Amino acid sequence: MRELRIHGRGGQGSVTAAELIAVAAFESGVYSQAFPAFGVERRGAPVQAFVRFSDHMIRLRSQIYEPDYILVQDSTLIRDVDVFNGMKEGGIAIINTEREIDSEVPAGVKVITLDATSIALEVLGLPITNTTLMGAFAAATGEIELQALEHALSGRFSGELADKNIKAARRAFDLVRGGA
Repeated sequence: MRELRIHGRGGQGSVTAAELIAVAAFESGVYSQAFPAFGVERRGAPVQAFVRFSDHMIRLRSQIYEPDYILVQDSTLIRDVDVFNGMKEGGIAIINTEREIDSEVPAGVKVITLDATSIALEVLGLPITNTTLMGAFAAATGEIELQALEHALSGRFSGELADKNIKAARRAFDLVRGGA
């Protein structure tokens, strides 16, 4: 079983990202499970969402404490929350930032940085980075296929909004794949 922990702030779409990644994983041929963890439940407060992937039925229902992957939607969370806590060696951290990560990264963890905010502003007209980071996740991990992600986005959004979200995901996918 592989596990993803998404770190974001309330209103950034972390829960939506987890749900859509799980849908895309299922469409890619694996079992998946997505669920949120809420604290103070207000806009801007730190939130976490989780996704599990497995070739076998998933019965585990606990939060994810030792993720293989993390997505960080807001790099300011790194100073407020220990986003790397429990990361497995060989794991991948995808962080929305245009800067170098100066936080201590656990040994054996690959960090991929991407200015998802700029992509989202350019393509969507809003600084909502979840679909952009989903594209980066697909490229970096291979856990979900881009076509399955696009289908999941089309199922969640409609018309021009679906097209824009797919475009943002593709742009991030291509950037990460090109840099890999």
